[in-house]
Amino acid sequence: MRLTSISAIYFLFLAFSLFLVLPFSARTHDEAGVDKTPGQAESAPVEFRGSKVAVRTVIVATILFALFYLNYVYGWIGTSAFDFTPKRPPGS
Repeated sequence: MRLTSISAIYFLFLAFSLFLVLPFSARTHDEAGVDKTPGQAESAPVEFRGSKVAVRTVIVATILFALFYLNYVYGWIGTSAFDFTPKRPPGS
């Protein structure tokens, strides 16, 4: 696998992991018991820590990419694992 392919696939895992990690540890003002600013959305987090989210995203993306790359190298799961069409006997 080329380095450009590796970096592009890792970037995709990074983008996917961001949406996977973002909802965790986000607390609303109601959950934290803090007063809301007038006009504020009800789902707005109390305190957004971008660095914490970024670190978690990189960790999750790296683990998922490592599993993907190991599967690519060792071929644990191939395309035949996703062939759900019924098998016909020969000659029918």
